[in-house]
Amino acid sequence: MKALSIRQPWVELILRGRKTIEVRKWNTRFRGRFLLHASKKVDDISFEGIDKDDLVRGAIVGSAILKDVIIYNTKEEFERDYEKHLSKNFPKSPMFGFLLEDVRRFERAIRVKGKLGFFEVSVEGLEGEE
Repeated sequence: MKALSIRQPWVELILRGRKTIEVRKWNTRFRGRFLLHASKKVDDISFEGIDKDDLVRGAIVGSAILKDVIIYNTKEEFERDYEKHLSKNFPKSPMFGFLLEDVRRFERAIRVKGKLGFFEVSVEGLEGEE
């Protein structure tokens, strides 16, 4: 099954339903369910109700469906969806917003080494998967 590494606290915000668009500098044709991997790196940004010391790192923490991709060609388009992606930086054009739905948090984190982009993970034994 495909997985995507996302830094904390962003993946935690996705799991809590506060972030519904994951922003990337690259596009994908992939659509469907994928695993949410919390990378070992943590971005230096804080959000109310999230303690960085409690965040899981270096593990699969849940899954989500990538429904579609929005292409942001301008800073104005990007800023219009701020409440959905929570990112203040528009480093280049275009940017790509992965629309996420049906997010599921796993009861236990599963230690897996992350990679750049989508990567394959064996789903055998992954709790919470169908």
